[in-house]
Amino acid sequence: MKLEQCISGTSPNEEDIVYVSPPRRYIAKVAKYLAQILVMGAQVVGRAFTRALRQEFAASRAAAEARGGRAGKESAAASSLSGISLQEAQQILNVSKLEPEEIQTKYDHLFKVNDKAAGGSFYLQSKVVRAKERLDQELQIQKNTTDSGEESKTT
Repeated sequence: MKLEQCISGTSPNEEDIVYVSPPRRYIAKVAKYLAQILVMGAQVVGRAFTRALRQEFAASRAAAEARGGRAGKESAAASSLSGISLQEAQQILNVSKLEPEEIQTKYDHLFKVNDKAAGGSFYLQSKVVRAKERLDQELQIQKNTTDSGEESKTT
């Protein structure tokens, strides 16, 4: 563009217009800043995830210890293996305390009611069986813990 056109305010011709791309230094700086922002963001998310994971592990350990130390760990392992938690098993059989007589009575009733021949559901009947198995496992764990506790006191 000519100096006279700039001063007079007339529009320049298309051939006078020159498109200038930003300098390579500018592009390199922008790319560098974007990379730094991405790295810092990933670090922040990574730290937050790690902190949340540590808190979850600590809470899990505390809950296992609150349930009775070794017995709590065995109970958690039994829940993991059977695929059903103690609370879920208690809800299925509608028992609040782990009393073998009550568990057996509720189990017998629900097993008969859900029998396929009586028009019941095989799925519900299998849930009742799994709940009884899980409660039996928990009773066994409690019995083992009590027995080992008594043995350690006598020796």
